[in-house]
Amino acid sequence: MSAGDKRISENWGHRLSNALKTTVLLAGLTALLLWVGARLGGPQGLLIAGVFVVVMNFASYWFSDRIALAMHGARPVAYADAPWLHQMVERLAARAGIPKPQVYVLPTRTPNAFATGRSPAHAAVAVTEGLVEILDRRELEGVLAHEIGHVKNRDTLIGTVAATIAGVISYAAQSLFWFGGSLLSRDDEEDGLGHALGNLGVLLVAPLAATLLQLAVSRSREYGADATGAELCGDPDALADALMKLERGAELMPYDRAPATSHLFIVNPLSGGAIMGLFSTHPPMDERVRRLRAMSAPRGGGRAWRSAWA
Repeated sequence: MSAGDKRISENWGHRLSNALKTTVLLAGLTALLLWVGARLGGPQGLLIAGVFVVVMNFASYWFSDRIALAMHGARPVAYADAPWLHQMVERLAARAGIPKPQVYVLPTRTPNAFATGRSPAHAAVAVTEGLVEILDRRELEGVLAHEIGHVKNRDTLIGTVAATIAGVISYAAQSLFWFGGSLLSRDDEEDGLGHALGNLGVLLVAPLAATLLQLAVSRSREYGADATGAELCGDPDALADALMKLERGAELMPYDRAPATSHLFIVNPLSGGAIMGLFSTHPPMDERVRRLRAMSAPRGGGRAWRSAWA
């Protein structure tokens, strides 16, 4: 097997592993939601939870891109205003074998970017004004390649579905505060205390478990988009350099307009210390940069690919 064939095989193996992990995690979120529904309302609660999954995912599938863009006040970028930006997106999309996504800009100085849309045929890439200001063209291409990697890998839909299910779980658990009297008691006095303690466990554990599962989905997809983006732009170091700049920019100018969509951005737009890092929607930046640096190794004046994602 040639070196090129081996690299392709390793990359496909990594992507298959990521897809399997994501499927398992999404199944875990769905199962957790159904369990919460059954715990709070018995068979009727299970049915209601199932209906919620279907309805919320239907809405997420069809309207997630418009909702996300509207939440951040994104506006479309006309081709005449930034032809070089459109050409860069078009070139990367062609390499990825997908239609050219729509291009939007967010009116904020915080440097960041995200992709959204239910499929490659209905996708959009959004960059902030600050991103264009602080990155050179090489680094910007690396960032756009990462976002198009998300589109190619269909991460935008996966992330939205995960966030939706996690949100419904948290809402269901919080409903105990509003309907605690009826949910935390039963006519059967012998089982009343056990039932109350069980529902209290749902209240405390379910939102945390849902959040951790959602974060696991988001983090695994970021690694995959980094790998795909590095391949599309052909310069892993460009993406690594950009990520370091963007992390610093987010620390200096945190962006919290819509915290629920923080998982969409290439770097976490929210500020936080070490404790908050445990609940970050993104993997550690040091590890992301390390993997990207390992993908490009100088050999005889050129760059040789090697798998850093196994």
